[in-house]
Order: sequence, then structure tokens, then C-alpha cells
Amino acid sequence: MAWQRPTYRTVGGERVDGVWCHVWRRHQLSDEYYVDDLFVYADGAIRCEELTDLDGLRRRLAKGLIALRDPKAPTLPEQPSKWLARYSEPRTPETFLLEVADLIEELSARPTAAQRCHEAIRHYRQEPTELSRAALRKAYLAIPAHLRVYILGDMERQDRPLRILLTDVGEPVDGDGPVVTEEMHRDVLAFFDEYDHGVTERPRPVYADDSVDAVPPPVVLHDVIYPRGWPEELDFFVLRNNYPAEIHFAGGTHPSVHEAYWALAESHRGDDWPDVRLAVMAGLLRAKFTQHPDLAGILLATGDATISYTGHKESPYWREAGSRGGRNWIGRLLELVRSELSWPTGE
Repeated sequence: MAWQRPTYRTVGGERVDGVWCHVWRRHQLSDEYYVDDLFVYADGAIRCEELTDLDGLRRRLAKGLIALRDPKAPTLPEQPSKWLARYSEPRTPETFLLEVADLIEELSARPTAAQRCHEAIRHYRQEPTELSRAALRKAYLAIPAHLRVYILGDMERQDRPLRILLTDVGEPVDGDGPVVTEEMHRDVLAFFDEYDHGVTERPRPVYADDSVDAVPPPVVLHDVIYPRGWPEELDFFVLRNNYPAEIHFAGGTHPSVHEAYWALAESHRGDDWPDVRLAVMAGLLRAKFTQHPDLAGILLATGDATISYTGHKESPYWREAGSRGGRNWIGRLLELVRSELSWPTGE
């Protein structure tokens, strides 16, 4: 259950950035669950079919209207020892709500729980007092429990150095781990001084023609079925080839890129279709986004992100295919058209 970005909504003509992930939503007419998208926005709005807020999400989770994992999936086994466990704690409705609240902070350019914890670590290293350690404990515990193992960016030690440091001398870590000594506390400080895991940001290499902005995560265009029809509020689903956007191309009019492509494929004479299909698809996508400025705005909203086109209906030539490969030509052509839209005059 990973958060994807970028996405956004428009409020009063202003763009409000957001993120989204998959959840399981209970059908209104049955007890069956199906996968749906949950969107979280910088203004605190949350959408899963309808707009709500953090309190509304809390009520939906409590009533079982939204689940964080497939309710039919086997129950996750409990870890026999917290100290020896190599996995993060399970995501619960309570910790998920904390995660969503933290995402709203991040989207609003306010400090996140992880950033506040890093700042508390830096302060403790400068002033290793009991007061600083208490502030660090508070900052650490404010991180959603299922995300704490990632706070130091060290998947070997995970968050164990912090758990040792925040345990009083003479007490066992996590209740079932080693008994903490003064030397163990000193070792944690030495660990921070030597490795600085996750505490100080390291600049990434910058190449001659790189953007000065951070590299955004990829935009994944999933093949989603909408039983009640396409949503009224435009989002990245409009970038799919089967989205109904009428286009005029090569003397004909077609209800979508998908139907235009196959109509042209069936009417093509000769055996060179595999050689020309890429140029045809490029032309169709250019037609779609130049003839529909509102859809072009959605494409431009992907910024400089890689676009990954997924699904099962198209050939792997056109889409991503996971471990089986896939050339993702539709995603790559969308990036090309996006670049052309960004520089329409070619000057």
C-alpha cells in the first residue's frame, strides 16, 4: 500500500496538490470489498468516491466502510519478539490516520513527524541531556508506528539505535530485548556521529542539463474500471487511451484514442503496420491533447515525472509489464507530448 503522486484538485481556480493510494472499500449493496483510490490533499480534503476530511475518514474506518487490506486475506502472524522482529509494525486504522495527517502536513510544506524527529536527534547530539532525550522520545513516538523502522534510513539496524537510546538504563529494550547500559547509549551517539543515517541530508549529484528541482516519483496510470461511469472531476485517468475524448485525425473523427488506433489499424493497407504504429500513436496522442486543453492541463500537471502506463489489455509494447518487461511506449509518448506542450512554439 504505497502512496503515489503527483495528483491534484482545483478549488476556486487554485491547484491543491495531493497524493493517493489504494484501499479496500465496502460495496453499498453488499458486504463485498473492492479496490478503490483514496486521495489526500494539502487542504485537508480526503476523497474516496466522495469528499470528506480526517474525521470523516476516521468514521469510515471505524464502520468498516474502508479497509486498509483485503478483509479476506489471512491474518498477519504476530511477531514472537518485538526486539528481534525484522518487519515494521502492521498498519492499523489509528496509525493510518496519523500517516494521513502527516501527509497533509507534508503537502502543505509544514514539518512532518519524521523531520521533527530528525531535528530532535540533531538537538540531542548537540545537548545530550535528559530534557533533550525526553523531547526526542516524544518526537519519535509521534511517527506512525508502522513507519518508525524507516526513520534512520538504515534497513540493517532499522530504528533500533533510537529504541536503545530512548530506553532507560537498566531496562530491557522493547520489554524483551537487551538490558540497556550507559555504554549502549554512548554507542548510539557514536553511531550517529560515524554514519549520520537519515539525520543529515546529502545532496544528490547534479548533471549539466538536470532540473534544479527534486526528481519526482513516477506517475502510474492504472487501468481502472468505473462501474458508475467516469468521475466528473478530472484526474490522471484522463490520460488513459480509452478515456472518451473525441479526436479528429487523418480525416476521421473518433470517440477516443483507443478506438481511433484500432480503426486505423483495421483500415491500414499493407503489412508495415508494426513499422508505422508508433508514429500513428504519437499523432493520436498529439491530437487528443492539442484538441482538448483541459486534458492537456492534466498531462502538464505530471511535471517532469516518468509516466508508467499499466494494464492487461494492451500489448507489452505499449505498457509496463512488471518483471515480464514491457516497453511502455504509451507512457514514453505521453512524456514526449507533455514536453511539446510545454514548448508549443519550438522557439
